[in-house]
Amino acid sequence: MKYFAIFIIAAALAAGGYIVKTSKKEEPFIISGRVEVADRLLKQATAANVSCSIIAKNEADVPVAIKRVVNPSFPMAFLIDKNDLLIDSFAGNIKLEVQINAHGNLGVLKAGDIFGTDEEFYTAGRKDIVLIADKMIGKPTFTAKTGRGNFFRTAAR
Repeated sequence: MKYFAIFIIAAALAAGGYIVKTSKKEEPFIISGRVEVADRLLKQATAANVSCSIIAKNEADVPVAIKRVVNPSFPMAFLIDKNDLLIDSFAGNIKLEVQINAHGNLGVLKAGDIFGTDEEFYTAGRKDIVLIADKMIGKPTFTAKTGRGNFFRTAAR
């Protein structure tokens, strides 16, 4: 009986070791690359108090990870890992988009916001992705006043 119990324990340990050794390890969620901004938008993208957000979305266009950088400089390197996930884990295809704005709200594009979308799908482990922010919503508004009135407004009086 003693040998039978030892045999059962040894068999259980061997079976457990085999399962652990042959089980497929989950790949860590890591995506890296850089964000570039079109030259015509670079001044607005590097203004004070601007945030750059890289959003990873699944095939259903639902965000699964977000990386945010305040006061970025471009080109900007990025690394999205498991700490940036909005869910416990993710395995599947994703697409990336970038939003650069001064109001901090994601998903709500306002005048002056800069963005870019990459239509290609990526998987975890992909490196050297280049996201280009080359579009702007509306016309940017400038708050600085020169002290002089608008020539066309004053000339029409």
